Amino acid sequence: MRIVIPIFEGITALDAVGPYDVLRVLPESDVVFAAHAPGPYADGDGALSLVATAALQDVTGADVLLVPGGLGTRRLVTDEPLLEWIRRVHATTRWTTSVCTGSLLLGAAGLLDGLEATTHWSTVDALESYGATYTARRVVEQPGGIITAAGVSSGIDMALRLAELIAGRVAAEACQLAVEYDPQPPFDSGSYAKASQEAKDFLAHRG
Repeated sequence: MRIVIPIFEGITALDAVGPYDVLRVLPESDVVFAAHAPGPYADGDGALSLVATAALQDVTGADVLLVPGGLGTRRLVTDEPLLEWIRRVHATTRWTTSVCTGSLLLGAAGLLDGLEATTHWSTVDALESYGATYTARRVVEQPGGIITAAGVSSGIDMALRLAELIAGRVAAEACQLAVEYDPQPPFDSGSYAKASQEAKDFLAHRG
């Protein structure tokens, strides 16, 4: 089971690492981090880097394509070599998935036109500009094996659903147990609809 995760400058690390930590538990999983060129790629704050071990041009197919998000996706929606690579690999996959603003790259590649999809709450308009219909669900499955996840932490939810599709419920539950994913947050502020105005203002002022 080959799982390919493209990475880039300005990635949100948890978008990639959360699903990676779930899916790597699956039997015979082979997770590949790829980029335009092998090497380290810094997150949006420049404080943490992920390392690509393969070049995009050398990755010609996958069972799963998992596109993470982050601030860097705003630049990449016009990166035609990357978008063409996404189209090409998508044609070989059983599942093409995204986390957070990774859905903008699927949209820019023309894969979400006419479909329901989700993304981070701050980029709904951008998602819909590619012909998708936004839905606020954390994980959205569509025909053709396309699965999108909302912001950051929802990538773990998506990966668990993907694990179930790949290997069955027991395997997915084992993945959940392996990462001890048993959320009990101290606050109920995990979606835009539920967050206080003060929390929204705090983020807005943080920039």
